[in-house]
Amino acid sequence: MAIIRPMRLSDLKAVVEIEESSFPRPWSLNAFITQLAKDTSLCLVAEVDERVVGYTIATQYVEVWHLLDLAVHEDCRRRYIATELLEQLFERCGREKHRGYTLEVRKSNRGAIKMYESFGFICTGLRKGYYSDNGEDALIMWKDSEDMLA
Repeated sequence: MAIIRPMRLSDLKAVVEIEESSFPRPWSLNAFITQLAKDTSLCLVAEVDERVVGYTIATQYVEVWHLLDLAVHEDCRRRYIATELLEQLFERCGREKHRGYTLEVRKSNRGAIKMYESFGFICTGLRKGYYSDNGEDALIMWKDSEDMLA
């Protein structure tokens, strides 16, 4: 089980290393610093044995939380760390009223799509050629806020 906590500047070396090994077009260090500085963003890390092994970043636009980034170190995948990160994200975002959550995911990323669906996300659209590294389409996924379901 991982410890999920807010991301700190001191975590960014590990976060950037995970990012660079996880994505063909990784975020820059400055992109992470920008998100950490925004009061509308929620940046979390997962720690196992005092080592950062995963992270997620979401930002709120008007009344919608947009999941921008989520990755787990390749040595720690398939251990439910991404699930723990999302559970904490939803708990923390759910403290204030909002409409829901949205994200884009590679159409070929079946594992991530299945995980998001397990949290109640549904595919609501397609962004053609969204990923600049290979022109792959992105699925747009949406999850209603618990407030909206009540």
